[in-house]
This record gives sequence, C-alpha cells and structure tokens, in this order.
Amino acid sequence: MNDITFHNPEFLYLLLGLPLLAGWKWWKHRHTIAKVNISNMEMFKTTKKSLRQRLMFLPFALRLLTLAVLIVALARPQSSLKGRQENVEGVDIMLALDVSGSMLAEDFLHNRLEAAKIVASDFVRSRPTDRMGIVVFAGESFTQCPLTIDHNILLSQIAAIREAGKGSIEDGTAIGDGLATAINRLKNSTAISKTIILLTDGINNMGSIAPLTAAEIAAVYDIRVYTIGVGTHGTAPHPVQTPFGKQYINVEVHLDEPMLQQMAEITGGQYFRATNRNKLKSIFEEIDQMEKTKIEVLSYERKHEEFKFLLWIALGLFLLEMLLSYSILRSIP
Repeated sequence: MNDITFHNPEFLYLLLGLPLLAGWKWWKHRHTIAKVNISNMEMFKTTKKSLRQRLMFLPFALRLLTLAVLIVALARPQSSLKGRQENVEGVDIMLALDVSGSMLAEDFLHNRLEAAKIVASDFVRSRPTDRMGIVVFAGESFTQCPLTIDHNILLSQIAAIREAGKGSIEDGTAIGDGLATAINRLKNSTAISKTIILLTDGINNMGSIAPLTAAEIAAVYDIRVYTIGVGTHGTAPHPVQTPFGKQYINVEVHLDEPMLQQMAEITGGQYFRATNRNKLKSIFEEIDQMEKTKIEVLSYERKHEEFKFLLWIALGLFLLEMLLSYSILRSIP
C-alpha cells in the first residue's frame, strides 16, 4: 500500500506563520487606503466593484499558497510502498479415529465418540493453513475425508461420522489398519511435517496389519504419530438396547497403553491418555503447540521522494503571481 510520510516534519510548523502574514496584509490594507473628503456618498451607492477590484488580493493569496507548497516541500514528503510476503510451510495432518462400538461408552460427556468429534473439530478450526483429513476405523478402516485445505468439507465429514454398525464398517478394533490407511494418504505428501493423530479406546483385535508394523512404515515415510488412548480407569457405563429400552452396564476399560506408547516412540511422536473430555481437549491443544505451522514473514518498504513535484507546483504559482501582478492586477505604487 502507498503511504505519505515526511522526512523533515518539523518544517511543517512554518505553516503556522501564514495566517499571521494574511492578517498583516489585511491590517496594512486597511491603513493605507487613500482618503478623499466629499459632501456625501450617494453617488457611490450604486457603483459595483469591478472584477479587477474583486481580484486585487489574488496575487497575495498565490504568494501565500506558494510559500505553503515550498514549506511542505522542505518537509520532504515521501511516498512508501509497503508489503509483506509470507512463506507458509504447512503441516499435513491425518486424524485416525476409532469408531468401534466401545466408543459409545459414556465416561466422557455425551460419549467418547461425540467428545472426540467435538475436540477434533475445534482442532481443525485452530489450524486454517494446514491440509488435514480423517480416517475412521473399527474392524476395518476407510478414508472419511482425504487431505484438504477446505476445512468446511472436513468439518462436515467429521460431523457425519457414526459408530460401527450404523454404516458399512464392521465392528472391532483394527488399529494397525487404521494407521496404515492414514499413512497411505500421507506417504506422497511434500509437506515439511507429516503427522498422524490416532485415537482409540481399545486393544487391536482385527485387521491385517499389526500396529507396530504400521508404525515402522510410518517411520520410513518420516511420518510422526501421536497416539491417544481414551477411557477412564476401571469401568465405564456403556449403553445397550434391551426389550425395555436403553440400559447401561459397566464395562471394564481395556486399553493397550504399552503398545500405543511404543507406536508413538517408533515414529518420534508421543502417547497421551485422556480420561475425560477436558483432558482430551488439552491433549489436542498440546499437540497443536508441538506441530505449529512455521510462517516466515518478509516485510519490505520502498520510499520515493515527492518534493520535486511540489517544487514545480510552487514555481507555477510564483510565475502566475508575477504575471498577474505585472499585468491586469498591477498596483500603483
């Protein structure tokens, strides 16, 4: 954008003297008017001022304007072109979300799955410059949304996630397959940082790829994996449908924490345990800080002197004053 600044702004104070010059000219004019004694003024009442009389102060006004332009020129006005160039080195992030039936346990507000969807959505909104996608898994896995910068589409796909058994996905917990599907979406990425956040509440009991094998594949592609185990300690209330409606039974929480921790260590990531929704939110916030997008900002400013143009204006005004003063508006000494 273009801005006008002054290299020597102190000269602008001289502009305060111009009203004093105008006042002095007015005072001098009033005290130098010729006086003539006449019997009455009747003959002058119908006399109109000529154009020359009306313009008699024009040369002086042009002189004040010339001085004003010269003062502004002394202050050296400069136009500046400022800009900012951003180099964003984005992070490509895939979320891998367990949607098995056990994710309906209500040891989290609403249940584990809904809490994970809400926190994941907030995480997506907090990283507008990153490409992100999501994989869901239970007894098998598939891509709910591939990597995209269109976060509105991603958020709508997260909202549409349902637990296993309410779609085409089979129930169970195939952690290795879920991680492998996410790796497949990231392996050809050219991003500076490639990250997978895998969230599960169970033990790997299905799938064709072992979780640790999938983690080793992620390490080969330089993909960092953060694993999150969700579930309270001990037992958790789980809804079941009965002939009498929805009932709750306490189900023991089974979580293979050593395996999840080892998966994270293999890839240079970290393992977290979330026992409630607030803890899950803080985990995502911690990951957000560790995977911050790097933004390099290059600011520049180019200045151009503008006083030369003002000098030409002052010269033009001065010549116009001289022309009028020594021609049609010439005064008698």
